[in-house]
Amino acid sequence: MRLTFDGRALPAEPGQSVGAALTAAGIRSWRTTRIEGRPRGLFCGIGVCFDCLVTVDGRPNQRACLTPVRDGMVLESGGSDG
Repeated sequence: MRLTFDGRALPAEPGQSVGAALTAAGIRSWRTTRIEGRPRGLFCGIGVCFDCLVTVDGRPNQRACLTPVRDGMVLESGGSDG
């Protein structure tokens, strides 16, 4: 399976979450906090927090830890919180 993150092609395995695929590719942070610009990525890994938000196929604020990968998925970093 292949997906793209900010235009970069990444491999993914069936059954992985977006967060797992990004982490396996060495990407640990994909958004920052609005006020202090601190990096955010996976934190709880079970959908309780909102640190892992990512844009998936044009839909912002999707939890990377809960979103299963699919072939051809387009991911974008960005998002921030308050």
